[in-house]
Amino acid sequence: MNQSILIKNSTLVNEGKSFIADVLISNGRIKKIGTIESEMGHKVIDGTGKHLLPGIIDGQVHFRDPGLTHKGDLYSESKSAVAGGVTSFIDMPNTIPNSLTVERLEEKFKIASKKSLANYSFFLGVNGDTIDQVINMDTRQFIGVSDDGLYFTKKGNLLADSPEKMEKLFAHCTSIIAIHSEKEEIVEANEQVFKETYGEEIPAKFHPSIRCAEGCYEATKRAIAIAKKHDARLHVLHLTTEAETHLFQNDVPLREKKITTEVSVHHLWFSDQDYDRLGMLIKWNPAIKSENDRQGLLKALLDDRIDIITTDHAPHTLEEKEKPYFQSMSGAPMVQHSLQCMLEFYKQGLISLEKIVEKMCHNPAILYRMRNRGFIREGYFADLTLVDLSSPWKVTKDTILYKCKWSPLEGTTFQTRVKQTFVNGNVVYDNGTFFEQVKGKEIEFDHSDEESSCTDHIPTEGST
Repeated sequence: MNQSILIKNSTLVNEGKSFIADVLISNGRIKKIGTIESEMGHKVIDGTGKHLLPGIIDGQVHFRDPGLTHKGDLYSESKSAVAGGVTSFIDMPNTIPNSLTVERLEEKFKIASKKSLANYSFFLGVNGDTIDQVINMDTRQFIGVSDDGLYFTKKGNLLADSPEKMEKLFAHCTSIIAIHSEKEEIVEANEQVFKETYGEEIPAKFHPSIRCAEGCYEATKRAIAIAKKHDARLHVLHLTTEAETHLFQNDVPLREKKITTEVSVHHLWFSDQDYDRLGMLIKWNPAIKSENDRQGLLKALLDDRIDIITTDHAPHTLEEKEKPYFQSMSGAPMVQHSLQCMLEFYKQGLISLEKIVEKMCHNPAILYRMRNRGFIREGYFADLTLVDLSSPWKVTKDTILYKCKWSPLEGTTFQTRVKQTFVNGNVVYDNGTFFEQVKGKEIEFDHSDEESSCTDHIPTEGST
């Protein structure tokens, strides 16, 4: 497709500034920014009164493809994503089979090339059984490696729970290592205490007491110490506690940071006060915790101890969520509504538009060293979202696009609305209508300045 598109008179939010300008899109990229006259062949979009943002980059999703597609798949969840202004995502390895080899990753890339409406990349999974294979690979071929979600497969797959495994991986793997940071021994002890009182029917409100702040803090503190010892690139996923925020720096530029972290939007939106109302629907791992934690996370986001915002989008069927505590699956869908949540905070005066764009667009591109994405710049891919900041709407079953067809945000009224989403210069979403002829692209990244491994032998593929 790649028709030349001229977006006129919108307010661009980019690199710490907001200003009215025109944007010309040609051949999938941003050709010119400024005052631009329309020419023959241009499709003109009037952006008057609206704000143009870089497309949102979601650095942590679980789109369930392959193997768990009754919950969601790369088509349904990417469709939900672009409706919410998300133009790129990084998917986690806990599909079936787990993405533990180059061959498995190649399979996911092939599926995405045929199904995904947004741009895509995938973490390589790593667990205790595959560390040797990972550290003997050229890790520059991966956007990162991660253990997240693999604890669903079996106990002992959390790197944060095993200092010996972290020592080995951090000493040899120079790509980003993204970890789920909780101490399972603390979680298991807490589970036993509540099980003795409630049996299998533990109320959801005790989830943050079971997956407690101490278990998160101790795991994160230990992981950071080991990462610093080996000068490793550690990224702590979905931070949940105020205490943990003080373990991270804000005195160096993101590109120079070796230890980074993120907050998922639900940990900013919900607190333990919401369990009585929503129950297992907001059961996540790590758990949504106290109001003090929620406010502490927002403070750390604003002062740059927290680097990016993600969703940890993790759809399950309602049947899977509404089971008793130990059977209820952890996670919930959020990718369609993450930008609206953050814009609601803007409307409340809690965060600026420029800071939202920094944390949801610029910083994910910087952190993962994505090529030509994350900014409104001439020559960059035209991944953009046009939003109306004064267009209220309510989340209802009819507006939810997730394959699982539910959201913990159902009934919420948002003040802002995504009007159009552009992926690689194509209008993919336009006021409720989708254009699906052209699919998203594999995200290119540049880790060429990293050493590939501390070993002499670097094969191009690994196996389990």
